[in-house]
Amino acid sequence: MTLGRARCLRRLASPRADASSVLLSLLLFILAAYCSAPPSNAQDTPVSPDEIIRISTDLVTVTVVVTDGRGRRVSDLMRDDFSVRDAGRAAEITHFAAGADHVALAFLLDASGSARDIIARQREAAVALLARFGQRSRVAVVHFREQPVIAAPFTTDPDRARAAFDIPILANRRTAIFDAAHAATRAFETSRDRTERRIVVLISDGLDNASTTRPADVIAEANARDVSFYVIHLPLFQPRDGRLAPRRASKGFRELAEKTGGQFFTVGDAQTSLDPRAQLDLAPVFNAIAGDLQSQYVLGYYAAKTTSPDDPTYRRVEVRVASPARRELRVRPLREGYLLRKSNDLER
Repeated sequence: MTLGRARCLRRLASPRADASSVLLSLLLFILAAYCSAPPSNAQDTPVSPDEIIRISTDLVTVTVVVTDGRGRRVSDLMRDDFSVRDAGRAAEITHFAAGADHVALAFLLDASGSARDIIARQREAAVALLARFGQRSRVAVVHFREQPVIAAPFTTDPDRARAAFDIPILANRRTAIFDAAHAATRAFETSRDRTERRIVVLISDGLDNASTTRPADVIAEANARDVSFYVIHLPLFQPRDGRLAPRRASKGFRELAEKTGGQFFTVGDAQTSLDPRAQLDLAPVFNAIAGDLQSQYVLGYYAAKTTSPDDPTYRRVEVRVASPARRELRVRPLREGYLLRKSNDLER
């Protein structure tokens, strides 16, 4: 017994001790007993690194289109109709979505030249596109000339998106389409929801004269983050061989759509370019985009750890129709694989 604990016990036993001093002494006794107690075995034993449990949440999502023998889209399949193989190994499908229930949609609008006026007249048709998707869907609007400007960050409020289609009139400047496309792709990195369908609708005349970003880099970034570009080309026309011909878009403009799982549309012709009263209508294009998304499937599964965590690993994904009765159907993934980084975090 320590000297302090002995003194405390003698004081408690003293007949002259009053109630307050007894209580104080009792508290001191308890404190001394606690502080002098030996440490527990758990504190004595260091934790082995092998006993630390690390939970991996590497959810991989792959979007696919299914067609029949005549090339028509098939939209009545269920999760059990599909099988997935990741790097040759079977994977369990834990997430399944048919159609466009959960979409993150970014409008990327060319604010330079004649495209500005055409775009401003399409606000109602564009906002109506959001109404074709599920209630969890959200929309953003980005303008660009030399630099991209976020006119409306991601929101579920269609009124905010509608107002952002009013593009201010500024003197013509240089246009950086691919820089803006790269910025739009990176705008999705603030979302941790890997089950959403990520879409960029790019509306432009296709003429880039200022970008420092290569189209191939935009495409690689988009594929890594599961972003598909739907490109609407509003071509400019110029005299050529005695007639009006569309000016050729910058190299890589069309590939933004074709190599990211989206579609490419051209709106307008030589006749409408000569008519100042011509009113281009993008509603049919927006309807085609909605129809394309609604006939897609999003499959998700958890990736197994790589056997070489120190090296980036590209993994190929194979999706098939598992039902023997529907083997005639063809499955086209919008991307063929993904890059698994050394931290086991997917490049998204």
